[in-house]
Amino acid sequence: MLICVVGMPGAGKGEFVRVAREEGVPVVVMGDAVRREARRRGLDVGETARRLREERGMDAVARLVADEVERELRRVGVVVVDGVRNPEEIEYFKSRFGEESVVIVAIHASPDTRFERLRERGREDDPETRREFEERDERELGFGIGEVISRADVMIVNERISLGEFREKCRSVLRSLLRGENPHDLPGGPDNVRVPH
Repeated sequence: MLICVVGMPGAGKGEFVRVAREEGVPVVVMGDAVRREARRRGLDVGETARRLREERGMDAVARLVADEVERELRRVGVVVVDGVRNPEEIEYFKSRFGEESVVIVAIHASPDTRFERLRERGREDDPETRREFEERDERELGFGIGEVISRADVMIVNERISLGEFREKCRSVLRSLLRGENPHDLPGGPDNVRVPH
């Protein structure tokens, strides 16, 4: 099973990834592959991501990590992929690893909540102003991330809850998926919103 985690900046993908690692699930971070390629090319990460997609297609980053994903799938049978940005990447993973093996988990939080989290987080590339935040969102949506989110099998809402509560939601969803439960049958209500297909 290939669990693709997707969400807008500041939604909580990083926490989902931390919980996955705590649960013993290997994680492949697509951004790490882009950063390695950026160092090799002597460019910044954003420019490298743009050029990769121009040169090799919208699924270029998925192709960069595919061998690593395959190694982990052979080793333990499950892997979380962090950093999916567009539908072409999902389609590539489905064509390479099987339609039924790919599960999309979307993390959702409102723009106001995400903006505050990013300001508090204070990473080098995090926005300092609302305008920078909106420009970053527009860039992400331009890649096609909104379409991937709309195709999610499971959506975890990370709004008006503590970090501990959110981590427990993530753990519950992961454990259900690892037990082989159908994502559409996961508990609903305030814990997570199932996306109808």
